[in-house]
Amino acid sequence: MSTPFQNEPNPQRKHGRFSGLRTSFLTGLVVIAPVGFTLWLIWTVVGWVDGFVLPLVPDAWHLDPLLNRVMGNWEYLDPPSNTQKNPEWIDINLRGVGVIVFLVFTVIVGWVAKGLIGRSLIRFAESLVDRMPVIRTIYSGVKQIAETVFAQSERNFENACLVEYPRRGIWAIGFISTSAKGEIQKRAGNGEKLVSVFLPTTPNPTSGFLLFFPLNDVILLDMSVEDAAKLVISAGLVYPGESNSDK
Repeated sequence: MSTPFQNEPNPQRKHGRFSGLRTSFLTGLVVIAPVGFTLWLIWTVVGWVDGFVLPLVPDAWHLDPLLNRVMGNWEYLDPPSNTQKNPEWIDINLRGVGVIVFLVFTVIVGWVAKGLIGRSLIRFAESLVDRMPVIRTIYSGVKQIAETVFAQSERNFENACLVEYPRRGIWAIGFISTSAKGEIQKRAGNGEKLVSVFLPTTPNPTSGFLLFFPLNDVILLDMSVEDAAKLVISAGLVYPGESNSDK
C-alpha cells in the first residue's frame, strides 16, 4: 500500500545534488576574490593618481597632442592661439600616464634634493615654513610621517612576540621595534630593560598601540615578522608553518 509521502524526493539526495555546486562556488570565490580585489584596488589607485596629476600637466604635453603632432594631425589656424582638430585626430585614453609622470617627477626631485643646491633650497624653504604657525605644524607632522614610512634605512621590526594584553592571562601578538632609550628607559625601567612593542589591530595592522614592556615579560616567537603579520591580518585563520603534528 502506497502513501502520499512515497513520491516525495529524498531530502538527503537533494542536498547532495547541490552540495557539489555550492562547494565549487565557494572555492571559486576564494580564488577570484583576492585577485579581483587586488586588480580593482590597483585600477582605482592608478585612476586616482591620473586624476590628480594630469590636470597639473599642460595640455600641450599630454599624450594626445604629442602623438597627433608627430603624426601631423594637428592643424594650426590664424591667429596661432586657435587650434582645430583634424578629422584624423586620434583620441587616447590610457590609464597610468599620470602615474608615470608622477614617478619621473619624483625621481627628478629626489635627484635634485640630494645635490648641494637642492639641499640649500630645501633648508631655505623650511626656514620660511618655520615662521608660519599653522603651516609649520602641518608640515612638520607630514614630514615626520613621510620620513618614517619612506626613509631608506635598515630599521625594521626585529621580532614577533607574545605579550599579555590588555590584562594578565590574555595574550596578543606584537612586534618588537627597538629597545627603550632615554627618558622612557630611565623613568619607567626601574632597573629592568624595556623594549618598545607595536601591538597591531585586526584586520588592519597599520593601526595599533605603542607599548613598553619589560624584556622578561615578552615571549619571543620563532615565526618571522611576515608570518606573524599574516596571522594578525587573517584574524587567526592562517597559522604559518603549521604542521600536522601541531593540529
